Amino acid sequence: MKFTQAVAAAALLVGAAPVNAAAKSSEIIGEAKIERDEWGIAHISGRTDADAVYGMIYAQAEDDFPRIERNYLVNLGRLAEAEGESALWQDLRQRLWIDPAVLNADYAKSPAWLRKLMDAWAAGLNAYLADHPEVKPRVLTHFEPWMALSFTEGSIGGDIERVPVSQVEAFYGARKVAMTDDELGRRLKEPAGSNGIAIAPSRTAGGHALLLINPHTSFYFRAEQQVTSGEGLNAYGAATWGQFFIYQGFNQNAGWMHTTTGSDRVDEFAETVVQQPGKAPAYKVGDAVKPFTTQTVTLKVRQPDGSLAERSFTTYASEHGPVVREEGGKWIAYGLMNRPVPALEQSFLRTKTSDLASFLKVAGLQANSSNNTLFADTKGEIAYLHPQFVPIRDNSLDWRRPVDGSKPAARWQGLHPVSSLPNVLNPANGWVFNVNNAPWTAAGADSPKRDAFPRYMDEAGQNAREAHARAVLTGRSDFTLEKLMAAAYDPALPAFDRLLPPLFAAHAAAPDTKRDGPIALLRSWDHKWALNSTATSLAVGFAEALWARVVKIDDSDEESLWERMNNRITDGDRLAALDDAVNRLVSDFGSWQVQWSSLNRYQRNDGAITQTFDDAKPSTPIPFASGNWGSLASFGAARYPGTKRMYGTSGNSFVAVVEFGPRVRARAVSIGGTSADPASPHFGDQVDRYASGNLREVWFYPEDLKAHIVSTKVLRRMR
Repeated sequence: MKFTQAVAAAALLVGAAPVNAAAKSSEIIGEAKIERDEWGIAHISGRTDADAVYGMIYAQAEDDFPRIERNYLVNLGRLAEAEGESALWQDLRQRLWIDPAVLNADYAKSPAWLRKLMDAWAAGLNAYLADHPEVKPRVLTHFEPWMALSFTEGSIGGDIERVPVSQVEAFYGARKVAMTDDELGRRLKEPAGSNGIAIAPSRTAGGHALLLINPHTSFYFRAEQQVTSGEGLNAYGAATWGQFFIYQGFNQNAGWMHTTTGSDRVDEFAETVVQQPGKAPAYKVGDAVKPFTTQTVTLKVRQPDGSLAERSFTTYASEHGPVVREEGGKWIAYGLMNRPVPALEQSFLRTKTSDLASFLKVAGLQANSSNNTLFADTKGEIAYLHPQFVPIRDNSLDWRRPVDGSKPAARWQGLHPVSSLPNVLNPANGWVFNVNNAPWTAAGADSPKRDAFPRYMDEAGQNAREAHARAVLTGRSDFTLEKLMAAAYDPALPAFDRLLPPLFAAHAAAPDTKRDGPIALLRSWDHKWALNSTATSLAVGFAEALWARVVKIDDSDEESLWERMNNRITDGDRLAALDDAVNRLVSDFGSWQVQWSSLNRYQRNDGAITQTFDDAKPSTPIPFASGNWGSLASFGAARYPGTKRMYGTSGNSFVAVVEFGPRVRARAVSIGGTSADPASPHFGDQVDRYASGNLREVWFYPEDLKAHIVSTKVLRRMR
């Protein structure tokens, strides 16, 4: 569409702005404008923050209402109303913490400014549904403002999702249920994490701070948007579907990138149950015997004929948290952050911060439990911030396992002050990073010292991406926006620096001519991914087969699976894993020399939340590999029933690089495109840029956006 045509189309849309059926009266109380650029990205503006929120969520619903609804079905504990019995126990797990009556009360007690935003959020979704009667929600036909408090952090995989659903079913269903391979960590999957890098002016060619924003999530997990208001809001970046704040992004002064933390943010407490005749179950704390708090939770479950049946459960909670399972005769209570109002406040307010001091002030709400944060601003400040919700605990206890809840020493003793956390503020070395690793290498020699902090500050240790990030940052002072973008797609796979030498030694000790060719190929490889590389295909197959063997090892020590792949595997297993990789390639492709481009693919066939992959349908080769093997650009791919190729479903989802000069400049890309509608031109228009790492320019300022507007819509908020 040429610009002259776009203006005409925009005028028509403005003139046709609907007075939606959701309005209670004809009084106009606000107005939001949605301008979409040539990539379909929504740039929303309003006079007030509430106006902007109204337009923001309306635009999200235009792009992918099913994902918005599903997120709230999950977070409200109502997924079984759509999916039936298979989601029952997941819903019950959620409802151990999420109580609609409590959230209603929390809404009523929220600050007036936050209630206005929640009101606008619900009104925007209801307006969208009223304006689009062809859209048929599975369950949620009307949204209430308090519902926004059920989903407040924006993370992929919230703290509640760490509780094994199988064991909730076992406890409250009064039967034995085996834990799944996923729950036991026995299935190879892409790390649910991210990359964040902040570089100070001293390390950049232009003398301006730089920020890499590179979340690794399941694909299509967030919308790319810009949200602006006359009250100081001007945030651009990735918003999790259904939320009214930019979760990872930047404004005209500062930027923030969240990465999944390895800090211990949830704990299990083994409660000593006391059964007294004629009384409800109780538990011991010191010399006291306390009754468990009980609650009746009633869930609706869709039946095969479409009707809804009700299932009711009596749930239990101790002072440490809800009971989620039983182990060795003890009831296991689960403690985690459950502070929805401060969490929603913190998530929104940080998008309006202007520098490190204001960002730290918002962090003082201490309602971020699951994320590290990388920060940069126009003043040249950079920082690594540890999660702010970190309970103070007795460091002599082993918090990696259930602690004895009957001991008063096992109680949480408030929260660590933000100033006492392993943060890094403006380090002398000029850079900070986090790739879901421990903070002890966040800033090179200027990193926090492990021995200065309690053990529970980190449980993740290091990973293959940690070595890679240090390598691309160390010793450089010439970073530009483009060079940071290139670093984010650096092709090294450092895991193989450790995994391959023992394999070569094993082959030398027990030579077999059938392995000579594959060993020679791997020996000559530079440990970098590339589309035309046959060694990448063989190496990844070997590593996956090695992983499958190491997860079967019954090893009770505390080494991570990554460490066990190097330290706990035998030479015989290494050689057998190579044989498995060779045999799989030969079986699927007729040769063990298969180019990576033939194996590693992106495919999106329809708008379904869960894709069905098909080798016979078009797909796009992706050069980068799994973050498990140290690739900073992450693509978590696997084979699926009936496929020989591997198809990605997680990893790089939104990527942005930002330069904080006098005028902020940014480049970005989103996986696939902005729309979930296969008929939309924006269903897959970013795939080639995504695959090549050629991020597009971001139109942040109105004067820059003006020439790229393809459509404009004005929404009127009615009382």
